[in-house]
Amino acid sequence: MTFCLNSTIIEPDRDVQISNAIVLLHGYGGDGKDISMLSNNWLRHMPNTIFICPNGDEPCQINPSGYQWFDLTKDDPEYILDQTINAEKKLNQFIDEIKEEYKLKNNKICLSGFSQGCMMSINIGLTAKENYNCIVGFSGKIINLEDLKVRKKNSTSTLLIHGEQDKVVSPTHLLEAKDFLLRENIKVETHLIKNCDHHIPIEASSIALNYILKKLMLRYY
Repeated sequence: MTFCLNSTIIEPDRDVQISNAIVLLHGYGGDGKDISMLSNNWLRHMPNTIFICPNGDEPCQINPSGYQWFDLTKDDPEYILDQTINAEKKLNQFIDEIKEEYKLKNNKICLSGFSQGCMMSINIGLTAKENYNCIVGFSGKIINLEDLKVRKKNSTSTLLIHGEQDKVVSPTHLLEAKDFLLRENIKVETHLIKNCDHHIPIEASSIALNYILKKLMLRYY
């Protein structure tokens, strides 16, 4: 099947039945191949899991060789919100295609992302009619608190990880998101990584792996 978004896909070994999917969303100016590097440390612990890493639907405005989920060239919250909702429509179509192709339900799908991809994972994950298995976000934030409060439809468990020295997306957004999720009765776990800026270090990858294994009820790392 051809998906509506070009994707880097890492499949299990041949003849292994696919029981779970992890959708990895890249950051602003990145692509599916970039974020797929996370699967290098995860796939051997998840033999029945497929990793699907789509490119954003638009070329990045400041890095045409990469992609974006939504435009950031205008510092206008309403414009950005409109852009993100458009991106959600494409991503929801994409996830529906994944569910049909691999015969999976939401509870077998983990949504994860870095930076802008984290923001999209939170919005997609919490506005769906049914819970996803989990949301795992690195170095992101909630795009618009008031909008998400109105549109939230489920209580998918969420893990958020952030570098304490992040100068691109302030770590204060981690605390803001945690407070929001707790108030909305969503189970949330947060980790602030010392001496870390805007990237995903090995420590964060390992924390995320353990969390996902627990949620998918696989063995611990």
